[in-house]
Amino acid sequence: MRRFHYAWIVAAVTFIALMGAAGFRAAPSVLIVPLQNEFGWNRAVISVAVSINLVLFGLTGPFAAALMDRFGLRAVTVGALITVATGALLTTVMNAPWQLYLLWGVVVGLGTGCMASVLAATVAGRWFVHRRGLVLGALTAAGATGQLIFLPGLGWLAQYQGWRWSAIAVGAAALAVVPIVALLLRNRPSDLGIRAYGATEADSAPLTTGSPIRNAFAGLRVGVRSRDFWLLGGSFFICGASTNGLIGTHLIPASIDHGMAEVTAASLLAVIGVFDVIGTLASGYLTDRFDSRWLLFSYYGLRGLSLLLLPYVFGSPQFGLILFIVFYGLDWVATVPPTVQLARRAFGQQNFAIVYGWIFAAHQLGAASIAFAAGAVRTFFGDYQLAFMFSGLLCLVAAGLVLRIARDRPQSVQVIEPGVGAEAPAYS
Repeated sequence: MRRFHYAWIVAAVTFIALMGAAGFRAAPSVLIVPLQNEFGWNRAVISVAVSINLVLFGLTGPFAAALMDRFGLRAVTVGALITVATGALLTTVMNAPWQLYLLWGVVVGLGTGCMASVLAATVAGRWFVHRRGLVLGALTAAGATGQLIFLPGLGWLAQYQGWRWSAIAVGAAALAVVPIVALLLRNRPSDLGIRAYGATEADSAPLTTGSPIRNAFAGLRVGVRSRDFWLLGGSFFICGASTNGLIGTHLIPASIDHGMAEVTAASLLAVIGVFDVIGTLASGYLTDRFDSRWLLFSYYGLRGLSLLLLPYVFGSPQFGLILFIVFYGLDWVATVPPTVQLARRAFGQQNFAIVYGWIFAAHQLGAASIAFAAGAVRTFFGDYQLAFMFSGLLCLVAAGLVLRIARDRPQSVQVIEPGVGAEAPAYS
């Protein structure tokens, strides 16, 4: 009988942490209307906090990757959960917009940023050789599962018990995950004297030393000299704009504008999460077998078309909106496995986690830009139609960008050394 590999326990614990992080980060979408009703803040003002959260959720990524290299997965993840709990619980006593910006924007943004896509990429890269794409797809799907579990409940609490109970629920959930992570998460297979799942030789990667901040910027120096970095970053900027920034933040308020109850609107986003699990797992499977560039071309093209149609399905029979939810859900974060695969191919196993962290930062900068812009569009024009249409057109641009990414593996990729600038890879 084949021995059970500890990599699956690490993957399961990581799934739980990522699932929680997604639920924590998405919680502001159910708070927009209650905060507007209680404090009189308009949606543009509240969307600033969401934008700050999204920017830090992304910009924390490369530094989180460097911290994981230096101090380990467990220490960083436990610290992140405690940070999220602190920020969420303190929001219950806020009474001014700057406090919302500080707590849900900065504090929760930093905490969830340490448990973002970079954590999934790092765990999949360190612990798996076989099934790496499928595992990465599953860990990416944790975000959708977090929405599925958290958003309907948070929406119900906000509508019937008050938004403060939603914040308390987020803080309590974050603290509940801490013991699981502390007991079971491990940094590398070598810590247990084993190999990664499917590996034929032990991990020979050297331990990282030096300043994590310096190492993170060394990864940025590697990236900015490569055309592929800009293509991946540009397309991922649009990915974030069309998912977390627009739909993740504003689908619930837009649905409420069309007469839906908040619980029903939150359930729509949760249903997107159900189909996202299916789509992302399928994307991980396909990434192990097909050209990632063409997968991304398909995902961005189909997403763009669905967003262009969204303003018209709100006013159509219920079937139109359900069709959008199913179709868009399958494509929600299916872009992550092929993007990680392309980053690994371009920058090498030793470098890619930090470089991918910067690419993911671009994703969240896009999300933050549209989160604020869509709130401003709603405030000044009275609806979200322009925001939906513009994001759809951007996705079609992204479909063109990804086809320009280099097909071949680089001839050489220099390892990021602490405190030493690294040269960009040369392409054949």
